[in-house]
Amino acid sequence: MERRQRAMHSDSGSIAVGLPLRKTVVNSLLRLKHWLLGTGMRTGVAGKALVTLLLIDIGFVYLYPVLYMVSTMMMTLNDLVDPTVIWVPTEICLENISIAFIGMEYMQGLAQSALVSIVGAVAQAFTCALAGYGLSRYHFRGRNLVFAMVLLTFIVPPQTIIIPLFLLNRHLGWLNTNWALVVPEMFGLGLKGALFVIIYRQFFLGLPSSLDEAARLDGAGGFAVFTRVMLPISKPAILVVSLFSVVWHWNDYYLPTMLVSDQKKWSLVRRLHGLGAALDEIYGVNEYGMSRFSEPIEMAGAFLVILPILLLYLIAQRWFTESIERTGLVE
Repeated sequence: MERRQRAMHSDSGSIAVGLPLRKTVVNSLLRLKHWLLGTGMRTGVAGKALVTLLLIDIGFVYLYPVLYMVSTMMMTLNDLVDPTVIWVPTEICLENISIAFIGMEYMQGLAQSALVSIVGAVAQAFTCALAGYGLSRYHFRGRNLVFAMVLLTFIVPPQTIIIPLFLLNRHLGWLNTNWALVVPEMFGLGLKGALFVIIYRQFFLGLPSSLDEAARLDGAGGFAVFTRVMLPISKPAILVVSLFSVVWHWNDYYLPTMLVSDQKKWSLVRRLHGLGAALDEIYGVNEYGMSRFSEPIEMAGAFLVILPILLLYLIAQRWFTESIERTGLVE
């Protein structure tokens, strides 16, 4: 009996000692779990590491072509064929940039690209705003049908209408002129015009109707309300549409190729495509019958093409980001 009591006493003592130890282990495991996985709104270390790795992967996907372009355009032909040269050339060769500059007739192409892009952006910023304002503020029979047609033009690829578009421009005598590229923008039918109408429509739908009503009580008509009230407060949408329009017109290759065959009116993107033939015409071939055109020169030409857009984005980045948030595109 006494021996049994001693055993029970020792067991209760070990249990009393084991409970705090077990509680300590459980608390440590819970803290480790919260540290790894997080609690509530706080993200744990594992979540942060996963997000960081995902962002690094996405950033690499976007940065790799740019890094490859910059690295390659600085290489000589010897570096290009040398398997030991990876990313960093043995010597910096800026001659590739000057050759591409001459071969593309860069300043002439820059003026052409800037003309079409800027005029198109200004025209689309106004005409698409007018269309978006009408679809958001005016209630008329067939409004949903009109908006559905706008969505249809956004879905249908431009390649399906290129033949009637080509015939129309030939009938008007606009082939090989800037009118073929600019006039559609003036009527909201230009490149990505449907998307810009949708952006404006969503922006105007988010504005209170009291703005229109107050202006109409002061005697303003429909167009006056649009130009004097709505346009001044739609600067975020205008900035987003303008930048998107400039970039897409700058990078457009299909329509200028189909409608403009005059080399003097080629955009920079079109000139980059014909850079090899242009260099053969200027420099000819070497004693081995090989063209002077090479991948470093091609990468230098690509760098010259995207350089103005990169500078534009760096300048307008802060305002562009704020405008994206205010127009609701991130939702």
